[in-house]
Amino acid sequence: MRISKSWTLTMKEFAVYRRKKYIVYSLVAVPLLLSLILPLSILLPTSSKDIPSSVLGPLLKNEVTIFIILAALLPAVMASYSMIGEKIEKSLEPLLATPATDGELLLGKSLAAFIPSIGATYAGACLYIAAVDILASGRLGYVPLPDWNSAAVLLLAAPFACLFSVEFSIIISSRVNDIRSAQQLGALVILPLLAIFLLGQTGVLSPNGYDMLIVSGILLVADVLLSFALRATFQREEILTKWK
Repeated sequence: MRISKSWTLTMKEFAVYRRKKYIVYSLVAVPLLLSLILPLSILLPTSSKDIPSSVLGPLLKNEVTIFIILAALLPAVMASYSMIGEKIEKSLEPLLATPATDGELLLGKSLAAFIPSIGATYAGACLYIAAVDILASGRLGYVPLPDWNSAAVLLLAAPFACLFSVEFSIIISSRVNDIRSAQQLGALVILPLLAIFLLGQTGVLSPNGYDMLIVSGILLVADVLLSFALRATFQREEILTKWK
């Protein structure tokens, strides 16, 4: 596999994304709002005064799992545009006729969605951690974040969730003809990840990091299986015939 071929395609995708204002806005606005609204909704005096410190600390640590959902949601917007966008830009046929292999093409498309999505997720997570530490350290008597749980979430679970979303969305984009349908179907990927967040909120998943390692392992296996499905379902001739 020639990485240079994939990276050339990735850079081309970046140029397209920069022209799509809704993609740029989603990468900036969603992590920013999430990272500030979450800690403020919990730590404002009117919200947190009745929450015992013994509960507040674990609650704030479990809230980090929301960034697993964010890491999966952001690429659903971009990767869903992957193949359908080529049709809209009238560049689908030249793209699929390129001498790049299927693996090189899919890697380039995947990196174009993965890199800005995980970057925006990390930026939002850093803002969240900073806001929590500033607002909660006085109340708790210690700096709650980062910890082992947030490390497992941000270094393992979030990237694996992001990759899963990218692969799933590219499959959807190569099978449907409408950009809105692709984005709506691609967003379905967050439903099982939402269960992880809710399990954390109800105390089923503990904020000690070990449960997140298990979740990360499951996501990694899902990524590997979906990568095989992506290679198996990506058929250039069928895509061209379907959209001509």
